[in-house]
Amino acid sequence: MVPTPSIPKAAFWMALSIASFLAMSVAGRATTAELNVFQVLELRSVIGFFILLPLVMMNGGFAAMRTQRPVAHIARNVIHYTGQAAWLYALTLIPLAVLISIEFTTPIWTAILAVTFLGERLSRPRLAAIVLGLIGVVIIVRPGVGAVDPGHLVVLGAAVCFGVSLVLVKSLTRTDSVVRIIFWMLIIQSALGLVPALYEWRNPPLELWPWILLIAFTGMSSHFCMARALAYADATVISPMDFLRVPLSALIGWLLYQEQIDAFTAGGALLILMGNLLNLQRKAPQPAKIAAS
Repeated sequence: MVPTPSIPKAAFWMALSIASFLAMSVAGRATTAELNVFQVLELRSVIGFFILLPLVMMNGGFAAMRTQRPVAHIARNVIHYTGQAAWLYALTLIPLAVLISIEFTTPIWTAILAVTFLGERLSRPRLAAIVLGLIGVVIIVRPGVGAVDPGHLVVLGAAVCFGVSLVLVKSLTRTDSVVRIIFWMLIIQSALGLVPALYEWRNPPLELWPWILLIAFTGMSSHFCMARALAYADATVISPMDFLRVPLSALIGWLLYQEQIDAFTAGGALLILMGNLLNLQRKAPQPAKIAAS
């Protein structure tokens, strides 16, 4: 069954994805304060696999998880794992709002790659949304003012990886179900991270386990909801919606970590919101050939 493209449904799933990503940011900061990045990623993937199992069973079991595109799954997850490791490491170096802001160079790479490799059309509303969002991010980060923090460069590298990963996920939704995509993400990333995780393994203290479980659940749910959103709209529509994480992460940073929100952050967030509203007002796309879960 092929789902009918729908901006409201895409926005609904993106709202759940954004909530999951924000929760994962808070859990990531708590866990990486005690454990190394690779151990956190390994625990997230292994526990996430068991959380996903009920959905696997409801969708035909392990037999239904077979894929005709193993190379695409491997490529996507090697790139995504690299980006996620860089993102978690940067989380230990720079404020949350700054990290999320720089991460939002991702839609630039997503839009370019989606147009180049997926044949998506970069319409004027989409282009305007991306440009407004980018200007907003530049205002928040203010490059050239003071020394560049190494954490900024780490996040920029992660953003490129996320852009490539997002386009590969969009391509995979045309042939594979969302559950199958997440299933292989958890399997492949568990295998990728096993050796580096064991190299500096330490038993997590008891009080850290709620955070570990939260990052495992949100690590799975964020990508599940993102993939569902991509089943209802193009990648260049989904990415600007995700810009809302910038002002929301700034709010969380202020509430939980006493990170200040200045006029530049507020102004940049306003431009980002304007870009999102403009993008959501565009006409619904024509039905696309994408697989439902």
